[in-house]
Amino acid sequence: MGSKAKTDGIGIFVTEKWVDSVVSVERHSERVLVLKMVLDDCLLNVFTVYTAHSGKPDEEKERFWNDAFHSVSSIPQNKMVVFAGDESEYQK
Repeated sequence: MGSKAKTDGIGIFVTEKWVDSVVSVERHSERVLVLKMVLDDCLLNVFTVYTAHSGKPDEEKERFWNDAFHSVSSIPQNKMVVFAGDESEYQK
């Protein structure tokens, strides 16, 4: 989904002691990434997000929120979800 022409993107760091716990890394869009890892007997879904900041068009902001909502909705309700990201510049 990435492109050399794009200016935005997302990534995630995992500490070495947890690398073997990572089950998958799924890029849902250029702004939404989900890392799945098993801790003890629990599947943890870590969403890392990069919101569209105030200088971006409203359509891009709306697309981000739709992508994020769709991605979270795909996780069963009995599974653990954690969000990480920076939304300090987001304004609607």
